[in-house]
Amino acid sequence: MGEKVLYVQFNQDFSSLGVGTGQGWSLESVTSVDKLERIHEAQASDGVRIVERLFSSSLVAIVSSQSPRKLRVCHFKKGNEICNYSYANTILAVRLNRARLVVCLEEMLYIHNIRDMKILHTIRDTPPNPNGILGLSVNADNSYLAYPGSATTGQVQVFDAFNLQAKIVIHAHASPLASLAFNMSGTLLATASEKGTVIRIFRTDDGSRLFEFRRGMRRCASIYSIAFSPDDAFLAVSSNTETVHVFQLQQPQEVREEAPSNSWMDWMKASLPSQVTEVWAQGRAFATITTPFQGTQSVVAVTSVSGTDGPKFRVLVASYDGFLYIYGLNTQEGGECTLLKQHRYPRLTGDADSKNKSPTNVGSASYAGIVKDSDKMAEMRNAVNQSTAPTNENEFPTLQ
Repeated sequence: MGEKVLYVQFNQDFSSLGVGTGQGWSLESVTSVDKLERIHEAQASDGVRIVERLFSSSLVAIVSSQSPRKLRVCHFKKGNEICNYSYANTILAVRLNRARLVVCLEEMLYIHNIRDMKILHTIRDTPPNPNGILGLSVNADNSYLAYPGSATTGQVQVFDAFNLQAKIVIHAHASPLASLAFNMSGTLLATASEKGTVIRIFRTDDGSRLFEFRRGMRRCASIYSIAFSPDDAFLAVSSNTETVHVFQLQQPQEVREEAPSNSWMDWMKASLPSQVTEVWAQGRAFATITTPFQGTQSVVAVTSVSGTDGPKFRVLVASYDGFLYIYGLNTQEGGECTLLKQHRYPRLTGDADSKNKSPTNVGSASYAGIVKDSDKMAEMRNAVNQSTAPTNENEFPTLQ
């Protein structure tokens, strides 16, 4: 891909990939091992630094490089900009599910109702979060939001974005946070610190720690991405090293039942300092991937993808080097994963079929324009699969 990659992210169910470049943005289908199919593309000479799709709908949230404080919400199949919203500072991250859209600034979070983009709640004066570390559960019923509660330690604030109230505070790490990820149901939260050696998983209902995995003992690392498999059986982690780790989530009681009692291991643990026995208790990687790159940012997913052997769990590594790498995962034995296919993100052609392109310049959707054009409101509702319409269709925030 000739264009510089500025942003890469999977959608909520890992069925497509959003790619932002210096020339525009695109959506790629990742439902097949053998091909990376272009869903949509849109050129933008100023570049796109964030592109987030809502599941497999036509709704995308876009932030350009030229206007980093402006969020655009578009219906890409119709080439319509539904609305846009401007903020006081640079937008660092955007997360969305079928109930909420959350915008992250360095010291502020905005929670929108995704059905009409009204601001429902603002979390002000958050600890400085220059990297936009943010997690939003994809399950609208457990619409939990996680963000750093401290700039100096690994404290996590979990906020109920549906009921708009604080949920719980989790003291996850001694070092500042580097990455957060919820499972599909929003019942589990995985965390990593800037040190990058230990990955922890907590329950979101009471903050209790369920799992602790050690990525490595030899060196620290910058964690780029964490992702649960849809069934919560595996957790994938990418970093600035060449290795992607896949951990297997076993219930703690299952692990204890497998360990023999009164063993030499038990005697050793009783004889060692608590800091050492904690390391012994940490789970190791079930499977690993050696990527052809290091020091390049990437995002990971563990999901079912169809191949010649049928639909099976694969590990997807989408890198800022312009490639999507698809690896096989032996769910029984683990070990080193085999590269099945690598796909270069296709260039923005500029001459694709018109049904797969958006206009380069889309008019601004002001408050008056949205009120006048009820079709755009219908598009928004249809895109998020809303079961009931708002009581007042003309209620929209002041959009700039």
